[in-house]
Amino acid sequence: MATTTEPVRKILVGGEWYETGETIDVTSPFDGSVVAQVAYGGRADAERAVDAAAKAMETPLPAHERAMILDRVAALLRERRDELARTISQEAGKPIATAQVEADRAVQTIIFSAHEARALGGELIGMDAHPAGVNHAGMVVRRPIGVVGAISPFNFPLNLVAHKIGPAFAAGCACVLKPATATPLSALVLAQAFADAGQPAGWLNVVVGKSSEIGDILIEDPRVKLITFTGSSDVGWKLRSRASRKKVNLELGNSTPLIVMADADIEKAATAVAANGYSFAGQSCISIQRVYVEDSAYDRFVEALRPKVQALVTGDPLDEGTQVGPVIDDENRDRILAWVKEAVDGGATLLAGGETDEHGLIRPTLLGDVDLEMQVSCREVFGPVVTLARVAGIEEAVEKANGTDYGLQAGVFTQDISRAMWAAQQLDFGGVTVNEAPTWRADHMPYGGVKESGNTREGPKYAVEEMTEPRLVVIGY
Repeated sequence: MATTTEPVRKILVGGEWYETGETIDVTSPFDGSVVAQVAYGGRADAERAVDAAAKAMETPLPAHERAMILDRVAALLRERRDELARTISQEAGKPIATAQVEADRAVQTIIFSAHEARALGGELIGMDAHPAGVNHAGMVVRRPIGVVGAISPFNFPLNLVAHKIGPAFAAGCACVLKPATATPLSALVLAQAFADAGQPAGWLNVVVGKSSEIGDILIEDPRVKLITFTGSSDVGWKLRSRASRKKVNLELGNSTPLIVMADADIEKAATAVAANGYSFAGQSCISIQRVYVEDSAYDRFVEALRPKVQALVTGDPLDEGTQVGPVIDDENRDRILAWVKEAVDGGATLLAGGETDEHGLIRPTLLGDVDLEMQVSCREVFGPVVTLARVAGIEEAVEKANGTDYGLQAGVFTQDISRAMWAAQQLDFGGVTVNEAPTWRADHMPYGGVKESGNTREGPKYAVEEMTEPRLVVIGY
């Protein structure tokens, strides 16, 4: 494995960038080369970070100051777009064109956070609606909940961090961030932008380390009032059970279904699947994974989709021609290939892929006639694999789409608006798209799931609501 000659990237606690005496290598998922070395923190660093966050909140910042700082962060992210995109591509293996989109989205997330800082308000209560309320005025104001502990995943190492620390700061909450150890570099660049924008010391602290150590501090310290977590369902729900006295907001996984009816625009639907089932090698919790096609359109849909999948280009994520890069590590590559083999051995039809290219990357894989019980269908693949199954009609399609423990987003392609609205009501998911890929997301919308997929909604407006508490003020006169 190659080594890097760059200096160790430091962590940020209490306004101080420092080394801990221990480092970890951040390696490229593409070729295993060392991208950077990062200071590796432990319990003592996490405790120090919570101390710094709690101290910072002793001197509240007015909403207009928070908003102006967020405005400056957004401007800095625009200026540093190329650096950020390259960092994302190197540490996560995300194709550079897709990484550029993520960098642009992070700007929007911070802009919307700045808006929420300015818009944060309350409501008036008509106290005299009750006899006891005569000669009283009442109002509800929103107050910061307290220190926020944020735990972010590897797959969107910039924008999903922005979705946590942007709303936290907008709400007036100091934050302790633990980014994924596989992809901490983007978070550190973002933290530098906050520092350069004039955010006072302690409002954002970034500690890279073991979840078992840093997460324990976030769970145990009573000053941390809310934990926001994006990651796997197993880890998320265990975290919530351990932090029973805190608010724990979970944005978790999915086995994303798309329904394609015979009256749909088949070419448009196939294009959507090719683009949204394999982007970033399928490593998004709303990557299209399960496609249920009305039987009379199944062969037409395969004919339209298969060549699009076969034409997708795998390779070096820093190459602008690459469309599908590596999955995050060899362990997940081997797991995904094993699930594909299991499905084929169980009767599924291999329509494309199912093997690795000359770089050891999984070729975009398309499986036909897949049963719901197969792991590639009932579990979250998190890889460049899309499965197809036939259905007799919309009722069977909805039943099968609902037939997992997950419930983040789902999609329907049909020209029948009545059928689309019926499906939108029956699909047990946090979001339903019509004639649009269920992978679609605008960063200000309420995004989140039900069942095993989570218990919250993200998007700056909705996150700020979670990160503030209502306080009633009553005035007698």
